[in-house]
Amino acid sequence: MPIDRVTAADVRAAVYLAADALAPAVERDWRVPAGDLDWDCWETVEHIADDLFAYAGQLGPRRPSAAGPVPFSWQYRRPGGPALSVWAVPEDGPAGLLQVLESAGALLAAMVEVTPPTVRSYHVFGAADPEGFAAMGVVETLVHMRDVAAGLELPWEPPAELCARVLERLFPDAPAGTDRWQTLLWATGRVALPGHDRLTSWRWQGAPR
Repeated sequence: MPIDRVTAADVRAAVYLAADALAPAVERDWRVPAGDLDWDCWETVEHIADDLFAYAGQLGPRRPSAAGPVPFSWQYRRPGGPALSVWAVPEDGPAGLLQVLESAGALLAAMVEVTPPTVRSYHVFGAADPEGFAAMGVVETLVHMRDVAAGLELPWEPPAELCARVLERLFPDAPAGTDRWQTLLWATGRVALPGHDRLTSWRWQGAPR
């Protein structure tokens, strides 16, 4: 049975699920480690928003480059922290950061909707089409939300159907017949699966097949 394509609606769904999962923790300290990452939870959510913004930006030019990314400026704010173009105002707290997350997700969803499917734009893992960038945004949101949820001790398990769509688009060689969420975590080097060791390196297939 064929899997549906990844769409702008999937981007919105992933971001809204993430924001709703994080909303009960807006009064807490997000400067705690995000799971196994070297970043804290605040930085990791900023990273998700930054990726969503960057993927939207890749679809913006009339003649997207296949040779490199759109040259937005970026910076590190501490050694070992994420390199970002998008930062939230710390004084607005986690509630403000969630607005940044939703806004960046909305930008990517809108660009996916209006960009012709024939467009190809640079990504280090292969020049991608709008569906590819949508899938990348979903994966970044779902997987890094696991890191944040672990740090904030929040429940997080996205829908199997959403995981199946991004696996089909970006990880077509991933094991079949396994739990789709756990398989997405395996494909991104987070966990082992029965009969499949945890990956020490991984990449997705950005270019459309």
